[in-house]
Amino acid sequence: MPIRPDELAALMHEVEIEDPIDFADLPFGEDELRDLVANHLCEMAAAMESFSTEDRLMTLLAVSAKLVLENLVLHLQLLRRHDLPVSDNVEALLGRLRKRE
Repeated sequence: MPIRPDELAALMHEVEIEDPIDFADLPFGEDELRDLVANHLCEMAAAMESFSTEDRLMTLLAVSAKLVLENLVLHLQLLRRHDLPVSDNVEALLGRLRKRE
């Protein structure tokens, strides 16, 4: 694997500077959660070493897309539960979906 879990966790933390995650009052530390995810992703990537480059990229893209979708759904559910408006970014994304209908 070309990246170690600690390097991936550091990159994740850098990305969070621009797009912070609200860890709220979870009973786990932010660094521990980040390390857990980084280790899991590096294990997944290592398990795909026998895949072709194209298959590896397609698989990682599919996993990423699924996680973004899951995050969007959870975010919308949370906003609806608390009767809060969506952000401009989410509204723009949903606007594209509404145009298709």
